[in-house]
Amino acid sequence: MHRIRCITKGGFKINRPPRVGKGPMTSKEVSDTSNEASQPQPTQAGRIETCTELISKAMKCLGNGDKDCVTRKIEELVKANCHNGNAVGREVADKVRNVVHELWLVSNHEEECRLLRMLRDLGVLKGWLRNALGMSTKRLNKWLVKCGIDWEDRVTRSEVVKKIEDLLRERFGWDEVKICEELFKFIGIDVDAFRRYGIKLCVWLEGINELSNLRNPYWFGLKASDLAIEEYDGGVRLELKTTNSIDAVFFAKLLSTVKAPSLKIKWERRMPAVKYVHKPIALSFRVDLNANEWPWPIKLSADELERILNSLSNEELAMFIAGLLDGDGTVLYIYRRDHEYVLVKIAACKDCPKRMMLDVLRDAIARKFGITGSINSHKTDDALKFYNENAVRLLRRVAKYMHHPLRRLRAELVLAYYDGKISRDELIKLYEQTEYVFGAPDVKHNNGLDVLTRAAPQTHTHGVGPILTGM
Repeated sequence: MHRIRCITKGGFKINRPPRVGKGPMTSKEVSDTSNEASQPQPTQAGRIETCTELISKAMKCLGNGDKDCVTRKIEELVKANCHNGNAVGREVADKVRNVVHELWLVSNHEEECRLLRMLRDLGVLKGWLRNALGMSTKRLNKWLVKCGIDWEDRVTRSEVVKKIEDLLRERFGWDEVKICEELFKFIGIDVDAFRRYGIKLCVWLEGINELSNLRNPYWFGLKASDLAIEEYDGGVRLELKTTNSIDAVFFAKLLSTVKAPSLKIKWERRMPAVKYVHKPIALSFRVDLNANEWPWPIKLSADELERILNSLSNEELAMFIAGLLDGDGTVLYIYRRDHEYVLVKIAACKDCPKRMMLDVLRDAIARKFGITGSINSHKTDDALKFYNENAVRLLRRVAKYMHHPLRRLRAELVLAYYDGKISRDELIKLYEQTEYVFGAPDVKHNNGLDVLTRAAPQTHTHGVGPILTGM
């Protein structure tokens, strides 16, 4: 609070940079600012006259069937603020809405999308447009998805958040790595200890922005694991859901590389296996896209999966596997009774479409990388497993494409050990900090909402709650 008051007294302005340190203003600058300040503003009567004339011309264009002309007139009307009832009166503003509605009724799909995009770019509020077109919010949002338009009502809010983020970075040293380290501290990781041994905790952030391209095979791998995809009304929704601390930050950052996600928070049913959690809170991160933006099959057979994997280069296959590991994967180091082993595992539910993936993937990895794995059957799932040398060789291939904070950290620890950079005792000491506690309270589990809130102040949402877009 004290810092905020200090900044306010210092004259921090969001809309214009300060002139401190730039020297005295020139006479030309003084003249320019004087002219700017003295520009005459139109009276309401003058503005109404202008708006009425533009409305008349727009209706004439409609009568002539000239839709391009109407579109230009609507643009002029909005720029002249003729759609604002507070500026010109309700009667004039309603006539502008009527022009927009009449044009919409006679437009084809391409023209409708062009109109929506233009009004979005002009800063028209969705509520105003919804009233003009006589649509519900749900129906308008469907149109926006069909047209591939990302439209936020409150541009000023996101701009303010961005300014605050910039200020925190510049004045107080907040950046992506600091927030990443705060996450690890929250789940009990000794950041300084890892730093002393040269292990980069936040290496998972490196290259993550390259995932803005959905054609990266990483997304296809994630789709084969945790990423849920729903088709509706010509669009697709990508959704990642979690209750745990690590994924709350990871999923938010991951989807934000594509588009600012929406966040839904809901109570989940109590899980009998986790008796210490009274009522888990689930976070669902979602982005809505045009159907053409998702380049991978949503439903596929074993034959099609094999064809796609065979068409990938070695590096692309590594990206695909990294997506799988970040979703349904496990990286483990076990040391018991003077015996150690490394395990890399990818699990799939029994008797479900995902199960066929394991056989195809095992064969593709063996064929392209010469790395052999085995499929083991368990009570609730089946798993493709790689042990020891095969596990390490696979990690050398895929670790650089992994972005799950904890799994990437474990992979880095294992590789550092096998490269002779840390001893076994050092590995055990560091690795045990990454382990989950089962059957008892664990800060890594079921604290997703708490850690997402703590990841502030560089977090905000797509209109509903905290979401990571600045990382």
